[in-house]
Amino acid sequence: MTEKIHAALYVVATPIGHLGELTPRAQYVLSSVDVIAAEDTRNTQSLLRHFGIANKLVAVHEHNEHHAAGGLIKLITEGKSVALVTDAGTPAVSDPGARVVAAVHAAGQRVIPICGPSALIAAVSASGEGEGGFLFHGFLAAKSGERIRELQMLRDTCRRYPIVLYESPHRIVASMADIANVFDDGRDVVICRELTKRFESIERLPVARAVEWLNGDTDRQRGEFVLVLAKSPSAAEDEAKMAETAQLERTLPLLLKELPLKQAVALTVALTGLKKNLVYERALALREAGEADDSSL
Repeated sequence: MTEKIHAALYVVATPIGHLGELTPRAQYVLSSVDVIAAEDTRNTQSLLRHFGIANKLVAVHEHNEHHAAGGLIKLITEGKSVALVTDAGTPAVSDPGARVVAAVHAAGQRVIPICGPSALIAAVSASGEGEGGFLFHGFLAAKSGERIRELQMLRDTCRRYPIVLYESPHRIVASMADIANVFDDGRDVVICRELTKRFESIERLPVARAVEWLNGDTDRQRGEFVLVLAKSPSAAEDEAKMAETAQLERTLPLLLKELPLKQAVALTVALTGLKKNLVYERALALREAGEADDSSL
C-alpha cells in the first residue's frame, strides 16, 4: 500500500483484542509517520514490535494531554506527521486523545482518521440493539452516589434508545447493582466482556439478574466490559404501536381510494398483518371523513 503521508494528526484505531484487527492502512500509517503518540508507550511498543514497526514513541495520556498537545501541534506545523493511538480501539472515544484532537483542530491543522476496531461498535453490533440509534455514555462515575445520579438522568432522558456504557473489572459488580436499582423496568442488558480476546463472552439477560450472573463465576468479573442496556419495554411497546399506526396510515387510505371499503379492509389486513377490527374501525373513520368509497360495507 502506498499513500502520501501529510503533516497532520492521524487518529489510528488499533486492535481491541485480536491482532488481526489492525488494518493494512493502519500498519502503513504507523510505519510511515514521524512520531507515534501513545496512551501507554509500553503497550504500544509491544504492538509495534509484533508488526516490525520501530517509529519514535511519545506518551500522551490523561494526565499530560494539555501539555502534550502543544508539542504535537509544533511538530505538525514543522511539517511532521503524527499518529495518535490508544491502548486499544479507536482513540479519543472515552479514552485519552479527545483534547489533543480538539487542540489540533483549533490550531488549524489537519486531522485524518484511520478507521478500525471499536469496542463500542463491536458491542452494539453483537447486541441486537443497534437498529434505530443508541446513546453512548462511556464510563460511569467511580463513586456510587454520583453514579446513581448519572443513571437516573439517563433513565429519565433516554427511554427510547439503548444506552451503551463502559466499565472496568473492579467496578463491574457495584455498577451493575446500581444499574439494576435504577433501571428496574424489566429491560435487558447485554454484557460484553473481553471483546475479540481469548475469553470473550457476550451474555444477554434481564438487568435484575445481572449481579447474580456476575457473582455466579468470578471469571465473569474479569476483563474490560461494554454494557448495552436495551430500551425500556414500555418504550419498545410505544414504538411498535407507532409503527403499526404508520403502516396502517400508509396502506389503508390508498386502497380506499380504489376499492370498496370491505375489500380495502381485507387487503390491508392481508398486507400488514394488523387485526381486522382495528383496520375496520379506521376505515369507518376515514369513510365518515369522506375519504372512502361507501358503496359497499
